[in-house]
Amino acid sequence: MTKKHAKTPRITDQYAVGKRQAQRILENVSSEAESVGTSSMDRAANRVIEQTSGAENDVNDPVEILGKRIARVLSAIAFIALAIYLAFTYILK
Repeated sequence: MTKKHAKTPRITDQYAVGKRQAQRILENVSSEAESVGTSSMDRAANRVIEQTSGAENDVNDPVEILGKRIARVLSAIAFIALAIYLAFTYILK
């Protein structure tokens, strides 16, 4: 009497199957992460554009226009001063 042995999968076959499954899962996760990250970055960029475009400004109010111009210039000066300070403090010792 001969016994029929079921062909048992070899370890290398199991490893290959597991590797393919893991690769497929990683590809799915990365594609989902890219689409989520892209959409959140897109929303953030659109929000910044809307806030800085000045579309909500009252064109007939010269004080508001002057105040925003002054604030923008002062913020640019503060940014440049901070960049110079940090450069001299940490980079150009």
